[in-house]
Amino acid sequence: MQGHQKPAQNVVIVGGGFGGLYTALALAQRKHHPPVLLIEPNDRFLFLPLLYELLSGELRGWEIAPRYDGLLAGRGLAWLQDRVVRIDAEQQQLQTAAGRTLSFGRLVIATGAESNTFAVPGAERHCLGFRSLADVRRLQHLVAELKGQRKPLQRIAVVGAGPTGVELACKLADMAEGSAVIELIEQGPGLLPQARAFNREQAALALQRRDVRLRTRTQVEAVEAGAIALRCHPEGDSPAHAETLAVRAAVWTAGLNFRAPRIDPAPACDGRGRLLCGPDLRLLGHGDLFVAGDLAAPVDPEGAAGEAPASPATAQVAFQQAPVLAANLIRSLRGEPLEPFGWKDLGEMMSLGIGEASLTAAGVTLAGPAAYQLRRLAYLTRLPGRPHQLRVAAGWLADWTP
Repeated sequence: MQGHQKPAQNVVIVGGGFGGLYTALALAQRKHHPPVLLIEPNDRFLFLPLLYELLSGELRGWEIAPRYDGLLAGRGLAWLQDRVVRIDAEQQQLQTAAGRTLSFGRLVIATGAESNTFAVPGAERHCLGFRSLADVRRLQHLVAELKGQRKPLQRIAVVGAGPTGVELACKLADMAEGSAVIELIEQGPGLLPQARAFNREQAALALQRRDVRLRTRTQVEAVEAGAIALRCHPEGDSPAHAETLAVRAAVWTAGLNFRAPRIDPAPACDGRGRLLCGPDLRLLGHGDLFVAGDLAAPVDPEGAAGEAPASPATAQVAFQQAPVLAANLIRSLRGEPLEPFGWKDLGEMMSLGIGEASLTAAGVTLAGPAAYQLRRLAYLTRLPGRPHQLRVAAGWLADWTP
């Protein structure tokens, strides 16, 4: 900004994932909210927790991937289909990939996470992912091919036995209907190291029932077209040994990478690339910038070097951040004190194959078809915006009508 020009009073949100979109929707619910611009290069929001049901055909694309223009219509929110490449915090301006320069009063950085292949040779080139609609289409095509050919020893390797890998392995096994062996490869000693004990047990049973081959203590050394090179580290004193598996495809779910747009002056990050922010979600050292979703790494209230207990990189955290962040953005523009964000663990839900799930919440544990229906209903209430929730609910009711 030049000279004595009045500071901008608008809010710009960079990234339309859970953190960014839900913050925009929370701002839209407040009376006399400031102008809000959401910058997101994709044309559709992706409700990632239900991506497995889209893969298996249990849900439709429009239900979990609504268009941004439809979600934001009539709410006093603007959407720019572009990508932010640089943020000038001192000038309160940003540059986009299309060459635009835009000013902001307050900025929310919510560019989320991407897959991290940890520089494993060939993984970036040869592995499929599971974070986009294109990934879903590729896997659906792959399974259709496998079922059409029915050759012996067709394999799909899923790398990483965290929630994404376990849920994906169960869905793929059900979809393949015996036409392929699903290999679930985990570098650590067991599956779902961060999960509740009940969900971990139910996941292990679900994998066993589907003959998914779980390989723990197994490191991926390289990925080639049609093969994956492994190094297995057995328990005890047995020496490690190498093994190469012939695979029709490998799907990488083993890690996340956090990368914000370039910010000047450069902000403080943690060891994983997440942006350090205060309890109020304001970026440390940058009074006009805030962080939301997976990219936010809150530090202790005194801003010391030690981080606060980390909240998981899940949609649940972003749901809870959105109303707090929306209120803080408005308070910040008014010069009022900000409120701290406190994450509440509302439980854990997992899809475990077609028509099955497992959940633990509020002292309740449940698995099987009933858990599957409860999980779907819980996520229905979390879909973006009441109009979209009602459209999806109406579609489900129509499906259930005899």
